Amino acid sequence: MTNTVNFWRGKRVLLTGHTGFKGGWLALWLQRLGAKVDGIALAPNTQPNLFELANIENGMNSHFCDIRDASTLAKIIIKARPEIVFHLAAQPLVRASYRDPLTTYQTNVLGSANVLDALRDLDSVKVAVMVTTDKVYQNNEWLYPYRETDPLGGHDPYSASKAASEIVIASYRDAYLKNQGVAVATARAGNVIGGGDYAADRLIPDIVNAFCAGAPVRIRNPHAVRPWQHVMEPLCGYLMLAQALFERGTKFAEA
Repeated sequence: MTNTVNFWRGKRVLLTGHTGFKGGWLALWLQRLGAKVDGIALAPNTQPNLFELANIENGMNSHFCDIRDASTLAKIIIKARPEIVFHLAAQPLVRASYRDPLTTYQTNVLGSANVLDALRDLDSVKVAVMVTTDKVYQNNEWLYPYRETDPLGGHDPYSASKAASEIVIASYRDAYLKNQGVAVATARAGNVIGGGDYAADRLIPDIVNAFCAGAPVRIRNPHAVRPWQHVMEPLCGYLMLAQALFERGTKFAEA
């Protein structure tokens, strides 16, 4: 890890979604690596929450801003002058997307476009890692794992919004940012577990909360099979991807 630590020390990093589950842990990891981190996110919406419990804002510049607010977002990004951008801010819940599809689309699609648009003509930025999900694929109910080249799709509003954001991201990469020398990649992870996840409708947290309360657990899809990954696994992948994009340019600038 020596080369990795040396790489990140002093790097100016913009991280959206730093008050969330994965974003909070990534903010802490970047701080430990010596990066200069600016975060953009909504205020935490659960009590308790990882952002406050882990004192995440103590080692970074924290900005509360809705990524749907393009003007305010752009001002923060331009002032931060990041070299590397991690975009994790999102409406991440499937059931919430059914209740409020418009907010889901506005946040996940237009919000991602707002982040990318703020990077246009920003000469400091070299890399953007845009985090989506493994739910972006057209669900054909087959047995083999989906590949990055498989068709995009989405039955529920959350999945559809993330698939749509993949198209928007590819467009900004090809139409603007590639010519600007910015390497843009999307990273697709899913079913992430670990400490600090207090969101609603999460299977493992729901089980733990029920156990602590002495209450029965309601399993919504008891026959589903899921491949879990610990939160540090995708975050390690994001860090490795960003470093590879920075050092090797557009070689990895894809999904």
